[in-house]
Amino acid sequence: MLSSNFSHIVFDSNKMRLLLLDQRYLPEKEDFFVCDSVENVIEALKTMVVRGAPAIGVTAGFACVLAVKELLSLPSTSWEKHLREQFSRIAHARPTAVNLQWAVSRMEQCLSKQTLLDPKELLQICLAEAKRMQEEDCQICRQIGRNGAALIHDHDTVLTHCNAGALATAGYGTALGVIRAAFEEGKRIHVIADETRPFLQGARLTAWELQRDGIPVTVACDNACALLMQQGRIQCVVVGADRIAANGDTANKIGTFGVALLAKHFQIPFFIAAPLSTIDRSLSSGSLIPIEERPSSEVISFGSRPVVPSGVPVFNFAFDVTPNALISGIITEKGVLRSPYTKTIQDAVTS
Repeated sequence: MLSSNFSHIVFDSNKMRLLLLDQRYLPEKEDFFVCDSVENVIEALKTMVVRGAPAIGVTAGFACVLAVKELLSLPSTSWEKHLREQFSRIAHARPTAVNLQWAVSRMEQCLSKQTLLDPKELLQICLAEAKRMQEEDCQICRQIGRNGAALIHDHDTVLTHCNAGALATAGYGTALGVIRAAFEEGKRIHVIADETRPFLQGARLTAWELQRDGIPVTVACDNACALLMQQGRIQCVVVGADRIAANGDTANKIGTFGVALLAKHFQIPFFIAAPLSTIDRSLSSGSLIPIEERPSSEVISFGSRPVVPSGVPVFNFAFDVTPNALISGIITEKGVLRSPYTKTIQDAVTS
């Protein structure tokens, strides 16, 4: 299983560097992007070397470790200023996934308990915390999988959008974690992976993961979703999340909202799978979630071939927000949350 013997986020404690599987080149080749500095990690986050909310959070934790490492070459008078600046840059590398800020906040708690008199000691404390976050995410995803597997029945065909698998987390996955758990229980299921334009995370990444694990998968163009549902080919939809508001409104990869609308029309259950760390209770509704807009270069060409006339502007929103009324349930490590989400989310987060 990819989930048990493959790691795409590796911290080399001997050389104090972070190795990230470069997801831009999958499935053609498996190559690691080496991060020796905070600057390297921010570049990796911005350019989609690593993506997926939980994976972004784990990566941010190790970026904070690199920020502490940089103290070793600086005068002690600049330590606090340097860390504040670097942690802030890491937290704001991308705007939509709340796990990024969650991870940095958790690393900041390590700093609040320590003085900055000994960066070497602080470095080991932060490294231990980052590794703990990585291991916790793997365990959480497996629990999400167990909690969601009951929602998938034998012989179901499950549609998923984008990639919410091992590559989007520290391992195992959220939406794909649910699918993996159902498959491991012996359920004979099939997955349809939306290609997910323009970055093709479904075609390149989800199909790559599932094929490696021997889980039957078919890739479909995004705009085939309505036809597939109309033909009765889909029994369930499970997707991940980048940020969930306090009322259950959910930001996920662009196109998710459309899939949810179609699922509602065809009376197909539509589930979100995400850890509680993806919930942002500071936002009362999804209308407050910032939506990242990415470079037009991702849309105007397909590979090296231009597909948009020169000079024509494009929209390249990375995410959209699915209203809570379209969501059948939110699968978390504490169980499946149902409407009314404001109450069930509060209960899950505070229990």
